[in-house]
Amino acid sequence: MDNNYNQIGFALEILHILSNENISRESLSDKMTTFLEKNGKSTSDVPQKLTRMISKLRACGFEIKGVPNCPYELIESSFPVILSQEQRQSLALASYVLDGLGFSAQASQLHRLGTMNPTDFPTHVKVNFSPPVDYSDDRLAPIVQSLQERFSRQCRFSIRYQGASGKETNWDCDRSELRIINGVLYLFTYVPDCKPKVPSNSPHFTQNMAFRLDRILSVRPASDVAWFQRQFPKETIRYRMSGPLKNYQPRRANEREVDRTSSYVEIETTEDYHFGIRQRVLQYGSNIQVLSPQWFSEEIHTEWQRAASTPV
Repeated sequence: MDNNYNQIGFALEILHILSNENISRESLSDKMTTFLEKNGKSTSDVPQKLTRMISKLRACGFEIKGVPNCPYELIESSFPVILSQEQRQSLALASYVLDGLGFSAQASQLHRLGTMNPTDFPTHVKVNFSPPVDYSDDRLAPIVQSLQERFSRQCRFSIRYQGASGKETNWDCDRSELRIINGVLYLFTYVPDCKPKVPSNSPHFTQNMAFRLDRILSVRPASDVAWFQRQFPKETIRYRMSGPLKNYQPRRANEREVDRTSSYVEIETTEDYHFGIRQRVLQYGSNIQVLSPQWFSEEIHTEWQRAASTPV
């Protein structure tokens, strides 16, 4: 009984380590030696014990990748997960939304993890994101991996991008991250060579740009130039909401109420995406008035004039 218990503990510790990191055989042997010492067990032949236990775990359905001179990597775990009905339904909802966003592989992983039943999936929630591609597609995986590597380096890099018209352009990227915007995955980045809307104020939040992930053709190697921007440039915008929007309550983390009367509410928001706040303001029509900054107020006014003009 004691021997069986020791083997279970040994196996669980291996799985615990592999679930947190990819690790070489030598490093894993060292960690397992320390584990055995702490528990007062024999530390003889640890590498052999490790090899035998990895084989047993694979036979039990744990997919563990590992060949000579390559680290062990836990690809998929078959460890049973016991969930309540409410937990299964929450996991099913997350899987359903992920699938609707175009992350089918990740949704499938959640589905298998929870061993969900058809009755667990939501009937009261519908998604309508209509992503342009499946982000689990093999073509996009190298792009995502390359971008994540550049993010970890925190050095300037460039991309080759194909716009909606088909034109290909090189862009230098500084501070960057991946964002889901209106159900579509983008590379959100500060572009130092982009001309700001306010020439006297650079870096400016109009130099932050979003590139659709499925239109990135290649990601170039990182340079030795560290990111100039540790944070994305931001702009504080103030606007007044009236009519049907007069009872609006701030619900975003970057918003705050600055004034309220019986006929309007004034909101101040700090934004880092010019196109996003521009589109949000335009959709409110005459129920919103931009108070500051002046250049943004004039931009919105010009857009409405263009929309109202008679086509030639």
